[in-house]
Amino acid sequence: MRPILAAAFAISLSLASGLTGTLSIAADGAPINVNVNMARILRINAAAATVIVGNPGIADVTIQDPQTLILTGKSFGQTNLIVLDSAGNPIADTMVEVVQMQAGVVTVYQGQSRTSMACAPTCQSVLMMGDDSKFSAEVLASSQLVKQMAD
Repeated sequence: MRPILAAAFAISLSLASGLTGTLSIAADGAPINVNVNMARILRINAAAATVIVGNPGIADVTIQDPQTLILTGKSFGQTNLIVLDSAGNPIADTMVEVVQMQAGVVTVYQGQSRTSMACAPTCQSVLMMGDDSKFSAEVLASSQLVKQMAD
């Protein structure tokens, strides 16, 4: 990723002074953004013991190490993320927004049927919420076949 883009999407996670910490996201208080079906690394300045996602159908968070969280976008929408320390005190409480990846994604409509392709540099079928169910089943079966062959 280009340094300018990386800086634009970087978040600042910091422990505020006082008894409990707060998660500070950019100066405008914008939510943490992650693309659907993608993951991003969140670094915090205090040790996390527990993470809670308001709607785990939208996003998932795992603790990689006490100061590194992995945020994965599962479906479109917004939810909240709460991070607690080992004593159960809140370190952070912020919004997470899962959005559709824009760059390189082409949406094809055939009547009421919709399919999605990732085209960078060649077009390949991808799973996106809202795509035709038959198309999605075929893409999923294909990806499972590739995974089985790799194992």
